[in-house]
Amino acid sequence: MILALVLAGLAAALHCYIFVLESVRWTAPATMKTFGVASAAEAETTRGLAFNQGFYNLFLAIAVFLGIGLLAAGNIAVGATLIFVGVGSMFAASLVLILSDGSKARAAITQGTLPLLTLIFLIIAL
Repeated sequence: MILALVLAGLAAALHCYIFVLESVRWTAPATMKTFGVASAAEAETTRGLAFNQGFYNLFLAIAVFLGIGLLAAGNIAVGATLIFVGVGSMFAASLVLILSDGSKARAAITQGTLPLLTLIFLIIAL
């Protein structure tokens, strides 16, 4: 169970970092390079979409962190449910990314590996 919770925490932390990139630092040159944004004009045009998407990642991370806390406190049903929904959504989003744009495979693998491992180890632990 501890391994599943550590992996869940890492997945949530990664999605908090993605939130910062998308919602706070979207127009920074390093972030633009990370996401393959070609120009400052393109970054400005897509800024609103990235801002919204970043918050989506943050809200998933919050659900996972709440689930970890509740599960650790003994509320297994609610805690596990929040973790499953949070990391399940993270993993599903990584599948959507790779299926919609194969050139984003590296990003999809980065985004989806920790959530997938969390799902596997949480299922084993429960």
